[in-house]
This record gives sequence, structure tokens and C-alpha cells, in this order.
Amino acid sequence: MPPSERLAALGLTLPAVPAAVGAYVPAVRHGDLVITTGQLPFVDGALPLTGLVGVDVTVAQAAALTRQAALNAVAAAAAILGGIDRIARVLSVTGHIACGPGFTGHPAVLDGASTLMVDLFGETGRHVRTNVGAARLPLDSPVEVGIMVTTAI
Repeated sequence: MPPSERLAALGLTLPAVPAAVGAYVPAVRHGDLVITTGQLPFVDGALPLTGLVGVDVTVAQAAALTRQAALNAVAAAAAILGGIDRIARVLSVTGHIACGPGFTGHPAVLDGASTLMVDLFGETGRHVRTNVGAARLPLDSPVEVGIMVTTAI
């Protein structure tokens, strides 16, 4: 099943890609590689939650936010490629988690993003990943997710 059909079966649509708020672009293509900037979990232009994971935001809430941020990253990659079906493989997911001191639940938080990649792309959605804790993220977002994907040339 192509990713566009999986997306519809999940009841999801690709959101509009937000304009960059600095001197960068949402995604860059080089040959068959696309890398997105870190995407925040915007829904209709707003952050559903703000604050630190483990303090203001639960792990379950943060996992849902990384899923949304990952969907936003897929939208950025799809926009530069001309559609989600042009994404051939997810190579990497990078997540930043704003968290309080002593927080160690990063893997559970980033699983929201990783699960979405497999839900959308099947086996070609399995990827390597990096998750990093941060004192704060832009706009007080609890999470940020970027992806690296390949396309068929």
C-alpha cells in the first residue's frame, strides 16, 4: 500500500508546511536525499502543549506530540519531493525533548515519531534515530523532530 493510502487509512492528512521563522528552509534535497529541519508539533498553526516533559507534559502527551512533529516533518519532505509517495525510505529520525532534570524517558517519547514512520511507510519506515534532552526548545515546545529520507530519482 502506498504511503498516501496508509495516511488516509490512519485518518491523517499532511498539514501545510509552516514558513521558516529564521534564515533556513523547512527541507533540503540533494540528489535522492532529503533532510528536514526540526519540526515542532504544530496543529493548525499552534502548539497544543508547552513546557517540559516530565514536569508540565506527561510522557504519553509528549509521545503524541512527537508523532505530530514527525507528521509535520513528513509534510516538509513531501512538499519538496512533490508528494508523500515519492518518499522511498526513512533513514533517520532525530528528536529533541525539552525535559526537567533527571528525566530519562527520551526513548518512550520519541517512539511516537518512530511508530508513525512505520505506520506510514511499513518496513521502509524503520530507521536509525537520535534523541537528545534539552533545557528548552523554541516557543517552549516540549519536542522537535527532524527526519532524513530518500526518494527514487
